[in-house]
Amino acid sequence: MMKATRLLLAEIAEEKARTPFHGFEEGKESNLGPIIQLFPKWTLEEADGLWCAAFVYYCITEAGFDIPIRPNECRTCHLAGCIAWEEFALGNPQIGYYKGVADFIPEPGDIVLYDRVFENMEHDHIGIVIEKRENTILAVEGNVNNRSVIIERPVDEHIRAFIRIPNGYKYG
Repeated sequence: MMKATRLLLAEIAEEKARTPFHGFEEGKESNLGPIIQLFPKWTLEEADGLWCAAFVYYCITEAGFDIPIRPNECRTCHLAGCIAWEEFALGNPQIGYYKGVADFIPEPGDIVLYDRVFENMEHDHIGIVIEKRENTILAVEGNVNNRSVIIERPVDEHIRAFIRIPNGYKYG
């Protein structure tokens, strides 16, 4: 069995984004089945347009990290919700949580939490860093216009936090 690493996570996330995954689009059925099946009480219709955090969880599991869909640290919801990723990181001393962008240099495989990207609300989006550039990051994200994408985003006030899962991490 392969060892789960952040570098492997970044590679898998990039590969999965190129699939690309998409929700229901004009003339196309959703292909989110592999992502949504990890959340047994969720349907393709319920997930449509709301799957960015579920995509991150899918990539995490594909990279070999062993994390349940609702760790004990998650009070609000399971890991198909952006806020749950923050609750998980803040409640688990093994997980790195880096608020904002000051004095932290993201690496491939770090998770990035965003505020106010699509809606004027906190925790509205999430992605996986694949490259740090001078003033931007290249990230893999699910549910950008209901598709998985590789996107360049500025390192600015929209970044709420970075989450770093240790290589080889297994929950519990």
